Amino acid sequence: MAKTNKAATMSRLHSAARLSRTALASRLLAHGFYAGQDQIMLALSHDDGQTPGQLAIRLGVRPPTITKTINRLQAQGFLDKKASNHDARQAHIFLTDPGRETIKAIEKSVRKTEKQALKGLDKKEQKTLAKLLQRVEANLSSSELVEIDDEVETEE
Repeated sequence: MAKTNKAATMSRLHSAARLSRTALASRLLAHGFYAGQDQIMLALSHDDGQTPGQLAIRLGVRPPTITKTINRLQAQGFLDKKASNHDARQAHIFLTDPGRETIKAIEKSVRKTEKQALKGLDKKEQKTLAKLLQRVEANLSSSELVEIDDEVETEE
């Protein structure tokens, strides 16, 4: 693939990612959530009582980012922190009743955004797209970056 085609492909990938985040953020804001808060809520709906560190690892973000978002969600009444029974220095995060009630709205916002993004693509095209994006993710994973950077340097 020529350089310009690669650049155009990467530009479209960035644009699609940005537009999907913007569409989802707009839907979530209608329910009182900001970008990123939905991921914590959904992670807890699948496995309630995680520590901030576990959430950070699961979501691929830094612990200070998680802590700040957890504090905001707690102030909104969606989450509760409880000290660990085994280690008083450690806290576990739980959904509150209002938090659990909002999960359906978050999931509906995600589904509507998915439907909007994939409109006009048949099942086979969606499957192909998912496989291609999975390959792009694997290519960009940290273990792959070192190998690719080394290859580029030796080619120059």
